[in-house]
Amino acid sequence: MSDRYGGDVLSGDWRRPARGRAVDQAAEPGLVVEEVETGWVGAIVGVEKIGGQQVVRLEDRRGRVRAFPLGPGFLVDGSPVRLVPYVAPQAPRAPVRTASGSYAVAGARARVAAASRIFVEGTHDAELVEKVWGADLRIEGVVVEPLHGVDDLAAALADFGPSGTVRAGVLVDHLVSGTKESRIVSETMRRFGPDRVLIVGHPYVDVWQAIRPDRVGLAAWPVIPKGQDWKAGIATALGLPHTSTQDIGLVWKHLLSRVRTYADLEPSFSGRVEELIDFVTSPEGR
Repeated sequence: MSDRYGGDVLSGDWRRPARGRAVDQAAEPGLVVEEVETGWVGAIVGVEKIGGQQVVRLEDRRGRVRAFPLGPGFLVDGSPVRLVPYVAPQAPRAPVRTASGSYAVAGARARVAAASRIFVEGTHDAELVEKVWGADLRIEGVVVEPLHGVDDLAAALADFGPSGTVRAGVLVDHLVSGTKESRIVSETMRRFGPDRVLIVGHPYVDVWQAIRPDRVGLAAWPVIPKGQDWKAGIATALGLPHTSTQDIGLVWKHLLSRVRTYADLEPSFSGRVEELIDFVTSPEGR
């Protein structure tokens, strides 16, 4: 039998407007919309708050601008929309780099200290390495330990006990041919072997000189006459007090404060530190 009266006229969305129901539309700058009540057509040029109410500003093709309350009452391509605030997509953040130039690992915790270790000659050396490479060393779990001189280097390494899997990297000050330091290094390397110990050095009298002189306001590091205390001579050149141990410590803090990244250091120093880190963090040295 056929249905004489057809379908239920009240079934479905019988209240639906002829143009459809409004959907949310972000008020993105440049979007062309029509305000229903006035018929004003224009491109969105901004959203702002006026008298506690958010309004959208529309510029027509003649350059005239009118403001309307943000919300319903607009058409886009003939379809009703409810304008809502536009949130501009954030540009992807560039990877953060550490002071050493490597990519920072977000949220990473320091590892438990590895067996392999890096030795440096003094506290200042250790502080400089920590400032530039500290983040990398904590990720790798590598400890930097001051030696306070290389005269007893062999004894210190023997006490540490390097092996094929427990490596020691050593950074030596003023490692140039014919010096006491070069003889000590040669003897120590023969004793322990290159698979367990790597000893490298920089040519500077003191690690202070590993900082580029322009970073501390000098054209070049001054030559200090023999017989004169080197650090006191540097302090004099910088115009800083140097009559006590505390004064010298403050001079070092001044120099260290000028170091931001590896770029503030001489390559002949930073390259040696990188070499040691590679040596003690290689798979054989973990």
